[in-house]
Amino acid sequence: MSVRRVSPHEAQSLVEQGWAFVDVRSEQEFAAGRPAGSVNVPIAFLRAGGMVPNPDFVATMERMFAKDARVVVTCKSGGRSLRAAELLAASGFTSVVDQRAGFDGGGEPGWRALGLPIASGPA
Repeated sequence: MSVRRVSPHEAQSLVEQGWAFVDVRSEQEFAAGRPAGSVNVPIAFLRAGGMVPNPDFVATMERMFAKDARVVVTCKSGGRSLRAAELLAASGFTSVVDQRAGFDGGGEPGWRALGLPIASGPA
């Protein structure tokens, strides 16, 4: 399934137009720094042994957003957010966009490197 991927600047523009912004990184990563205005729905949890998939990711998104909600997803470098966007599209979400460079950058400057608005601490 093909998912539209956008740059950090394009993601910021969508959020300014009213799109929801969902950071799918772990809770620890999110608390350490995140795009301002984003909400956290981890696609995986950081545990002692590494990353563990969140079995409730799609169900949590379905509780938080209607299937036709306009949603931009982001992560650290673009891998988890693409996987999340594909899962959401496969489950019937109709307007999901992946912010391809993530917070830290993945092959191109990410949200932080571009100087876009950042928040930190507990959400």
